[in-house]
Amino acid sequence: MNEIISQLYERKSVRVFTEREISPEEKKMILEAAVQAPSAGNQQLYTILDITDQELKEKLAKTCDNQPFIAKAKMVLVFCADCQKWYDAFAAAGCAPRDPGVGDLMLAVTDTAIAAQNAVTAAQSLGIGSCYIGDIMENCEIHRELLGLPNYVFPAAMLVFGYPTQQQKERPKPERVSMEHIVHENGYRHMEKDELQKMFGKKTGMQTYEAWLQAFCSRKYNSDFSKEMTRSVEQYLKAFL
Repeated sequence: MNEIISQLYERKSVRVFTEREISPEEKKMILEAAVQAPSAGNQQLYTILDITDQELKEKLAKTCDNQPFIAKAKMVLVFCADCQKWYDAFAAAGCAPRDPGVGDLMLAVTDTAIAAQNAVTAAQSLGIGSCYIGDIMENCEIHRELLGLPNYVFPAAMLVFGYPTQQQKERPKPERVSMEHIVHENGYRHMEKDELQKMFGKKTGMQTYEAWLQAFCSRKYNSDFSKEMTRSVEQYLKAFL
């Protein structure tokens, strides 16, 4: 196994960081790796916000589900799906562009996610840990105001970075499900109850499969957080409809 693939296998979310700073050279390498990511038509349909203001970090830690480790991270990046800059460029050049639509947003979100993962991979190669913060999509109205985002810019992902503590280095990575359930040949294969239980069964710990699944559904899928994220994103999407 080569070094890059080995690092992809080893990478896990890090939420506790040492006091060691990320150097300007390391930050530059991570950001430059991000913008080298594949992009639809080489449009780079994203903008990366480098959050350096500590007060703003504190606010984001609070608005992103009260997670204090966000404010303690040595680097915080918000990856925004950006349909605004091309629209503005077209308009400024007299192109009479149509308003961006949901398809444009989906394409931009894909570009954005790829760039974010490039940043994660680059950081891992430098020994720097990272964690995705999906909560940036929740309270979208608050975050749009907090970050000064115009109509056609969506906060698709936030990443926090820092050197992991020894405990974080030694913490086992959560096991992924078997490839047989993830990779479907030539078309989607609907999985029945027995296969679904086989796929997720390793996650249950000491609980029965049914009890674990019910608890997970309540904690995640049916949670107030999930419902609020859906409401917030639906509200944002009105600009694209």
